[in-house]
Amino acid sequence: MNGQDPARRAAIDRIIDPLKTNMAQAADYGFEAVRQLGNPVPLLVQNDGKEQLRLWLEPCGQDYWLKPGEAVYVTSYGTWNNHPFETIHEADCLTVWATSWFATVSDRDGKEFPPGRRTA
Repeated sequence: MNGQDPARRAAIDRIIDPLKTNMAQAADYGFEAVRQLGNPVPLLVQNDGKEQLRLWLEPCGQDYWLKPGEAVYVTSYGTWNNHPFETIHEADCLTVWATSWFATVSDRDGKEFPPGRRTA
């Protein structure tokens, strides 16, 4: 391992292996192409607050803004290690990391939800 710490290498591989597996099967990062990977696991995200909530989707670094009362599904596709999502909640932002590296954001009807801030 060229002097690299085996535990560190294992941690890196745990993160990178799903990318390698799913990238080989993905046509591109588009909404429909990602859905073709199959194995969907949805996570409901709902804004119960009084202000817009920023939903930050990683690893692609895309922002989505939910109005008060609005809900979306973040759906992970493909394969992952251990769990499909990791989340971090901050005062005005919820970060969702799709550990498969491939995810979509859709409304309750399954239609693609638009990224970026929207006016009230």
